[in-house]
Amino acid sequence: MKLAQRLDHIEPFYVMECAKAAVEIAKGPLCDPARGGRPMIYLNIGEPDFGAPPLVQQAAAACIEAGRTQYTQAIGLPDLRQKLSIWYRERFGLDVAPERIVITAGASAALQLACLALFERGDQVLMPDPCYPCNRHFVAAADAEALLLPAGAEQRFQPSSAQVVAAWTEATRGVLLASPSNPTGTSIEHAEMQAIVEAVRARGGVTVVDEIYLGLSYDARFERSALEFAGPEMDVISVNSFSKYFGMTGWRLGWLVLPPALVGPVERLAQNLFICASSIAQHAALACFEPASMAEYERRRQAFRERRDFIVPALQRVGLRVPVVPDGAFYCWIDCSAHTDNSWDFAFELMEKAQLALTPGRDFGRLGAERWLRLSFASSMGDLQEAVARLAGVLGR
Repeated sequence: MKLAQRLDHIEPFYVMECAKAAVEIAKGPLCDPARGGRPMIYLNIGEPDFGAPPLVQQAAAACIEAGRTQYTQAIGLPDLRQKLSIWYRERFGLDVAPERIVITAGASAALQLACLALFERGDQVLMPDPCYPCNRHFVAAADAEALLLPAGAEQRFQPSSAQVVAAWTEATRGVLLASPSNPTGTSIEHAEMQAIVEAVRARGGVTVVDEIYLGLSYDARFERSALEFAGPEMDVISVNSFSKYFGMTGWRLGWLVLPPALVGPVERLAQNLFICASSIAQHAALACFEPASMAEYERRRQAFRERRDFIVPALQRVGLRVPVVPDGAFYCWIDCSAHTDNSWDFAFELMEKAQLALTPGRDFGRLGAERWLRLSFASSMGDLQEAVARLAGVLGR
């Protein structure tokens, strides 16, 4: 069977390959208490240990009980789009008309729709290195090319406007950024984001910003959406999700904020590719914005902040350097080069010796990927404390 050539540019998602390996090891004697083993600790996947709060679960049950499970409009429930519009105004002071908001089947569908609507063969899209691998592959799936801009610790693992200007060519169509970022947990400084948007606008391009961790910021100066800089042109596209801050990972619900002129074309794509996002998830998500739910989300954000404040210095003490403290999301980007020159093998060694699953840097770019590990502190404080103890044992600290 002949496969489409675009698959040549889409690599395996190694995060999930490592996750499968960890599950297999967890089935064996190393993790069997009856044979002296200990349970695997999973700090490799970016999934909050908090699920959807009670009101959201109750709303989903009520939706099923009432039989409200039919298709919605391809761009989502009007009431949910209105709730998000209010959230932008109350949380960020932004006037985002509900007509500009398109509900999607997760942020993945949002990114796919945006890339298919904007990019095509021969286009280049500028992205940081390191970055979330699937974002590169959404660009590749649209037959465009992701061009990676090296972004080291000295610039908080985020690209600069100067890099964007220097890399821009006739083939460049725009930039795809993430703030806060997976895998680094770092955000783009406010002034730098503005400079990037203005540089892209001056060249007739588009700025797409993955903001799925925006609700999980721990520094007030980063609690600002790139939509601030959209201006009259409304040429900044925001991708967001109910998965991370709102705790609905498996519900597969996200959204886009688009320029008005792009809503119709994206709706046309969504009608054909997805019909609509899950109607049950949409009805349930209306309860995310109830005061009790919002209070719970803020409590959880504080819990993630406390976990960050524990894990970063604890990693430093056992000889695993975190050169930039994450200001958002729930990831530490760890320099393990003092212990290995191959983070892929090191990750498997930790699964075997410490029964601890972390993610090697292989997925996230080309810039010295072999020296980096990603740790997710979305797990409980107890898991984090035990993980540090095991690391100390393996590393002789």
